[in-house]
Amino acid sequence: MKVGVFTVILGQEPLDKTLKFLKSIGVEAVELGTGAYPGDAHCPLDHVLSNKNVAKDLKKLITDEGFEISSLSCHGNPLHPNETISKEHIRVFRNTLKLCEIWEVPRITTFSGCPGDHKGAKFPNWVTCPWPNDFLEILDWQWNHVAIPYWEKEAALAAEYGVKQIALEMHPGFLVYNPETLLKLRKAAGKAIGANFDPSHLFWQGIDPCRALRELKGAVWHVHAKDSKVYEENSLTNGVLDTKPYSDEINRSWIFRAVGYGHGPEFWAHFVSTLRMIGYDGVLSMEHEDSLMTPNEGLKKAVAFLNNIITHEAKGKVSWA
Repeated sequence: MKVGVFTVILGQEPLDKTLKFLKSIGVEAVELGTGAYPGDAHCPLDHVLSNKNVAKDLKKLITDEGFEISSLSCHGNPLHPNETISKEHIRVFRNTLKLCEIWEVPRITTFSGCPGDHKGAKFPNWVTCPWPNDFLEILDWQWNHVAIPYWEKEAALAAEYGVKQIALEMHPGFLVYNPETLLKLRKAAGKAIGANFDPSHLFWQGIDPCRALRELKGAVWHVHAKDSKVYEENSLTNGVLDTKPYSDEINRSWIFRAVGYGHGPEFWAHFVSTLRMIGYDGVLSMEHEDSLMTPNEGLKKAVAFLNNIITHEAKGKVSWA
C-alpha cells in the first residue's frame, strides 16, 4: 500500500513546489483535480489537452519526483438540473477520460450526481425518507429516468478510453451515498462502477466502514484517507443531519478530521487490514478537510500516522501451518 495525497488542498502552491513538500513528508502518490468541484489548479485540463507536449511534460514532472498518479478527480454533479452546471461537469468528466488515456491512468474519481425532482427543477433534491409517497416517486424518476441511463452511457464511453474504473465517492447529497446505493448503480450500469471509498462520510451516517468494505469486496477502486468525528454533545440532542457551517465546529454534530484525529490506531489498523483482505492493496489518497489545523500541519501529522499503520510490503505467506 502507499500513502497518497489529493493535492487540491495545496492548490495555492505550484505543482512543483507541492510535489517537493509531499515527497519530504513521505507521500508516494498523488490524485489530481481536473475541474468541477475540486478545480484544476495543478492540472489545468483544457491547457493540458491542448498540446501533447504539455501533457507529456506535466506527467514527467510528477513521475520524475517518484510519484504514482492514483487517480484523476473530476468530482461533480453531472445530473444537476441546472444545465449550465451539468453540461460543464459532463464536459470535464469526458475530457478527464481523454487525459486518463494519454497518461494511462486506469481510474477516475467523481460523484454519482443528484438530479432535481422533475425536468423543470432548478436544484438537486436528495431524498432521505420514503414517506409521504411523493419521495418514492421522485426516487423512481431520478434513478430510472436519469441516473441509470446516464451512467450506462458514460461507462461505455470510459471503456473506449481504456478507463476501467469509475470510482464514485459515496457522499450524502448524491444518489450514491452508501454501499447499497453504490451496488444498485453498479448492477444497473455495469462493473466499471465502483467505490472511491471515503470512510469519513460513512462514520457520521452510522455506517461501520470495515463492514462496508466487506460488502463492497471487488468493487473498491480507490480510497480516500479522511477521518471524521461525531460529537455526542450535539448529536444526541439534534441527530447527525447537520446543516450548520463546517466552520461552526463546536456546535456541529460532526466535523471532518485529519486521519488519526477522529479515530485512533486501532480503527485504522483494522481498516487497512480489511482493505487487504478484500483485495485492495493500492493507494490511500489523503484528503485534508480538517478545519482545526492548517493543510501543511494536518498532512504532516496524518501522513506520518498512516505510514506507520499501512502495510508497505506484499502480503505474507502462511508458512507456519
